[in-house]
Amino acid sequence: MIILAPSLLGADFKNLEQDIKAVEQAGAMYLHLDVMDGTFVPSISFGMPVIKALRSCTDMVFDVHMMVEEPARYVDVFRECGADLICIHAEACRHLDSAIAKIHQSGARAAVALNPATPLSAVEMVLPLVDMVLIMSVNPGFGGQKFIPYTLEKIRNLRKRLDKLGLDTDIQVDGGVTLENAGELLEAGANVLVAGTSVFNGDAGENVRRFLQIFEEHDGRLKRGI
Repeated sequence: MIILAPSLLGADFKNLEQDIKAVEQAGAMYLHLDVMDGTFVPSISFGMPVIKALRSCTDMVFDVHMMVEEPARYVDVFRECGADLICIHAEACRHLDSAIAKIHQSGARAAVALNPATPLSAVEMVLPLVDMVLIMSVNPGFGGQKFIPYTLEKIRNLRKRLDKLGLDTDIQVDGGVTLENAGELLEAGANVLVAGTSVFNGDAGENVRRFLQIFEEHDGRLKRGI
């Protein structure tokens, strides 16, 4: 399944509930929530109180991307606040295997993220343990950045590796995702696209529908063997 995950960082923080409702009603299934601690990444975003407050606004999957040092410390509390999918960075974990296990023990799905320059080998041993791998296609910490081209080959290589292992693990891409490059990312093997600026800049509902149209066209080509 191909999924669009609008990133809350791109929304209007004066009208979060309104923006969330707009993308949900347009058909987005995930809401991507970037938690930044000012240490692992330069920025500070939002944390538990915001996520807990937003949980009552929507039934969308809360895809919590933890850009924090030693994220295992916060797994249980984010789960309690409503996280359905918790993504941790391989670079931020001293013991990645146990951090993934803690996420699953909480009842959430587990994902591992890789920064652009981090090789796929960093997650090779845990691929069978995770539900999703997030390929960062910008250096994390700020929204609105341009897609880093070399990450496209990284997506292709990860899809080949997952296929070889017989795993149906999702591949998520975050950073510089636009209506113009979405098709290319899907062709490379991604199936969960995070988009902030490209969704919330302008008519969010219409932008979601345009992304979903691209997804439908991609599925149609696959069914026709093109």
